[in-house]
Amino acid sequence: MAQSTDTPPSAAQLRQMLLEKELEKASLYRREQEAKQKEITTFAEDFLKHHVTENEIATVRRLVMNAVRDGKLEAMVYSFPSDLCSDSGRAINSNDPDWPKTLRGKAKEFFDRYQAFGKPQGFKLKAMIINFPGGIPGDVGFFLSWAQETK
Repeated sequence: MAQSTDTPPSAAQLRQMLLEKELEKASLYRREQEAKQKEITTFAEDFLKHHVTENEIATVRRLVMNAVRDGKLEAMVYSFPSDLCSDSGRAINSNDPDWPKTLRGKAKEFFDRYQAFGKPQGFKLKAMIINFPGGIPGDVGFFLSWAQETK
């Protein structure tokens, strides 16, 4: 319990306490950013160097079946950072018909699987930029549709 005769902290001590608190916050923020960057790097390495797994294919099937169960004719089945496209997502964002040429890694594999299996069965695939952090293209979403063609 503080006594009324105790000397209160000096202004310099209070400033030091605030500085230490701010340094602690900055250190926590830095660690969070480093962890986030490591996660992005790990994802990019897997995306560019490895093949689509059976689990990823099963996830696409599950997303489609969940959408059907919910009465929908379309589902977002895959997403990835636009930076992983050869043009950082510009062709997708501008709806360039040659956007598939910008795909790399697993996105290209998913597109090739769509061409080989989905398209012949009547599915449609579209790619869209799904967010714009800081006003620039963020993530790409692949949307698979099984809606009937309108004429």
